[in-house]
Amino acid sequence: MTILVTGATGTVGGHIIEQLNNKGVKIKALSRSIGKAKLPAKVQTVLGDLDKPETLQPHLQDVDSLFLITQSDQSDAKFSTNQRIIQMAKEAKVQKIVVLMDFEGNPIEEVIKTSRMEWTILRPVEFMKNVLYDWVESIQKEGIMRTAFPDSLSARIHEADIATVAVKVLTEEGHHKKTYALTGPEALTPRSMLKQISEAIGKPIKLIEMTEREVKTEWKNKGYDEQFINYFIIEMRKNPPKQTYTVLPTIEQVTGKPARTFAQWVHENKHHFE
Repeated sequence: MTILVTGATGTVGGHIIEQLNNKGVKIKALSRSIGKAKLPAKVQTVLGDLDKPETLQPHLQDVDSLFLITQSDQSDAKFSTNQRIIQMAKEAKVQKIVVLMDFEGNPIEEVIKTSRMEWTILRPVEFMKNVLYDWVESIQKEGIMRTAFPDSLSARIHEADIATVAVKVLTEEGHHKKTYALTGPEALTPRSMLKQISEAIGKPIKLIEMTEREVKTEWKNKGYDEQFINYFIIEMRKNPPKQTYTVLPTIEQVTGKPARTFAQWVHENKHHFE
């Protein structure tokens, strides 16, 4: 069995590579730069860019299964790019495609489902690792967490749990035509996460609640457009959809093990905050 993993050095891909490596399957790990990839010695690292489908074509040959990451960008250009990758996989006689998708209603779903490949869609909620991108610097340097909507609920998921489901689906039968909604084992707020981080590092952390205007300015300075900010940063926090904070048993049902807790994630990552 040969599996091509896109996003191999990313948040989920790195865990997939690690877990697949322990199963003795042949792995092709797609990376934009071989020099930056820190992967097990047995893993074949191949150069490729998801924004340039033609770079994937040679790596799809002799591949049995493909793990593909899609993005929330619904532009015609992104749809066309993903569509081409799926078509190339089909032409290369890839038998199984497992797709990581971050929201319901992405038009690429229909392309996947009609591809004639064995398919499974993984739809996780927010990653626990996003805490590092959002708050680690201010916690580490100032002992402060700045956030808007500190009581907004999210059933955040450990990225290793997403990988465990992906590995199960990639290496076992019985998952064709399944869409798995994936959550962590509890609904958390920034306020409750702050408490757990504080306890783990043994230091107090002050919560500073930001205004909507401050949040918009911050994300605009990061280069995000107004539409993205209003929907993904403001609306999703202010009025989160029920599915983002409803805890589901999918992880345990698929893997046979309970979902990892945020406390476990903090224990594994507390060195970032100290």
